[in-house]
Amino acid sequence: MKRVVVGLSGGVDSSVAAYLLKEQGYDVVGLFMQNWHDTTGTLEGDCPWYDDRMFAELVAKKLDIPFHFIDLSGPYRERVVDYMFREYRQGRTPNPDVLCNREIKFDAFLNAALELGADYVATGHYCRKEEIRMEGKTVCRLLAGSDPNKDQSYFLCQLSQKQLARALFPIGHLLKPEVRRIATEQELATAGRKDSQGICFVGKVDLPVFLQQKLTARTGDIVEIPADWPGYGTVLSDAMEAVPMERLAEPVRYVPADGTKVGEHNGAHFYTIGQRKGLGVGGKAEPLFVIASDVENNVLYVGQGQHHPGLYRRALRIRPEEVHWVRPDLEMKPGTERRFDIRIRYRQPLQKGRLYLRDDGAYILFDEPQRGVTAGQFAAWYDGEELVGSGVIDR
Repeated sequence: MKRVVVGLSGGVDSSVAAYLLKEQGYDVVGLFMQNWHDTTGTLEGDCPWYDDRMFAELVAKKLDIPFHFIDLSGPYRERVVDYMFREYRQGRTPNPDVLCNREIKFDAFLNAALELGADYVATGHYCRKEEIRMEGKTVCRLLAGSDPNKDQSYFLCQLSQKQLARALFPIGHLLKPEVRRIATEQELATAGRKDSQGICFVGKVDLPVFLQQKLTARTGDIVEIPADWPGYGTVLSDAMEAVPMERLAEPVRYVPADGTKVGEHNGAHFYTIGQRKGLGVGGKAEPLFVIASDVENNVLYVGQGQHHPGLYRRALRIRPEEVHWVRPDLEMKPGTERRFDIRIRYRQPLQKGRLYLRDDGAYILFDEPQRGVTAGQFAAWYDGEELVGSGVIDR
């Protein structure tokens, strides 16, 4: 009998995953991981980890499966949280959930599961895995979840074949209401629990307060850039063949003289592209959105309205060392190009575009301008329902 260690999180998804695996005849073991102790910046009312553990234990007891606990807060701080601080310090916006899956759930947690005799680890992710044979070898395909509203394949965009080979996603073929129904029918304690939100294993936080553990608050200017700023030129025009791709991938650079000071902030590194809340500037015809930040000079640039041209880009670049292929057998060579469906954030509808691989990295040229292209986030490319590769957006 194959043993599967399920990452019981105290939520309904992992609970139903454990139930389904037991029904399928696996030797199921529940393992709860604590990855965070500090409550600095955590919003009042957010469920602390010990509540999650209690619910996880109740589910394990109901399913009559062994329950174990492991503290992975050390690796989590080193590999995820410290990475977050480094990225924000440089004016980039990281995605801790993607890092948590690559570095913790399918690495540190996987290793702990193997010590418990696991053949596989399972999570409550809404995605699917398919195994195919190619040239005598087993190749894992990472597929989108069947629920279009909950597909979480994007969060797994950095996994390797070695990690996928050990992974099971028991609820990936289900819709969320079906998962709730199963949990209710089986009288699982988590059936009515709300889905977790915020930073993976940290929860909902006041980001500036959380980041001030390591990043110093500094007063700086908020500068508004008008929508008709001449520097936009033809970057968003239809005559794209006249603009080199490398230029399209360059974010627009501003100086304070390009606009008008409209307020002050407490640190440019606390803000991200497309952010609306927390600016504290009123009296405008339309809401202000962050269109750029200069962390070196501590200047925040904003524009009025969600259609401000400063919010949109046609292309992005990924450094060569940051290009990752979930399917190494489909890896492109420098000098080649291929069309893919692409997303640059979770739950974003897939966008049409073309991936160009060059010696200086990968470039993605979108068919339509994209709102909020943000350095530090991940771009993931799909071939149909299969996630083929991904990379950290450099610019």
